[in-house]
Amino acid sequence: MLTAFRSGAPRGILTRTLGATHVPGSDERKLKSSLSLSADCLVYDLEDGVSHNRKNIAREMVFDALEASEHRKAEKAVRINAVGSGLEFDDLNVVLRSSRLQAIVIPKVQSAKDIQFVSQMVDSVAPSITRKNVKILASIESALGVMNLKEIATADPRVDALVFAAEDYCADLGLTRTREGTEMLYGRSAIATAAHAYGLQAIDLVCMDYKNDEILKEECEFGRRMGFLGKQAVHPRQLDIIQRCFLPTDHEIARAADIYEGYQEHSKRGVGVFNYNGKVIDLPVVKWAGKILSRARQGGVAIPSPEERQKILQVGPSPAPNSTSASVNTAGKSDGSTTS
Repeated sequence: MLTAFRSGAPRGILTRTLGATHVPGSDERKLKSSLSLSADCLVYDLEDGVSHNRKNIAREMVFDALEASEHRKAEKAVRINAVGSGLEFDDLNVVLRSSRLQAIVIPKVQSAKDIQFVSQMVDSVAPSITRKNVKILASIESALGVMNLKEIATADPRVDALVFAAEDYCADLGLTRTREGTEMLYGRSAIATAAHAYGLQAIDLVCMDYKNDEILKEECEFGRRMGFLGKQAVHPRQLDIIQRCFLPTDHEIARAADIYEGYQEHSKRGVGVFNYNGKVIDLPVVKWAGKILSRARQGGVAIPSPEERQKILQVGPSPAPNSTSASVNTAGKSDGSTTS
């Protein structure tokens, strides 16, 4: 799976996760080609993407892929087998030896103990020079995981993101996944809310219709409105759409810049609430504007000048994602100031 985009996050940022791509750990061709992908985070998969009789060789292949990677490119993560599967110990003993590993994705997280076990393994096995930088991405895939979100999110300082795994979640609850996704609203909303509450990144579900760009855009736009900062990808062709959709639109950026600058000007005069195009602007709206501008900057999008903003706002909101973004940042978590 590929994480296409990780925009800023409260504690730091899961920039990895704007677009996160999962690469089967036993597929030599895909492992080699993954190094040229534009994902924010490459997730080498040792779990569902690898058959049981290939687990041992996959561990070594993933380790070799990590060692062959470059630090300046996408964040490198490994999805291990679930804690309690009997396979996680061997997974961690191999991949944690790589000094280029940056994150561990733990599937099927149900409690704080799952997180704490992996963190203790990092302390024991990872090279001393890099172990402090290894992050944990907790994949929530069950009803119990959703009910235990608080203890999972606060289990360890290494926890960097909460990831929603739709297929396993639907299987656990006996749900039929639909295009509208109303059956998953509670789980997705709970994960996004918990992530923001505890300064983590919220990474949304995979779009399984990887050849249908319309469905992918719908999912991205809805996920962004729910508070997700990035999305998983199941195929490289999804990455560009995910990265663009999770950036603010030109109209949002222009409006946010106007509001933020207006607030600064009024604050100098001791005015806390002001009028903007017939609407009352107070501090919560200003905070929203700050987050929009932060996400834009982290995505490599220049903030337009007052003259440019006037032209953009005259055109009106566009349903299409920002088309001017040239790059996406790949590190961190989302915060509520100017770095989301």
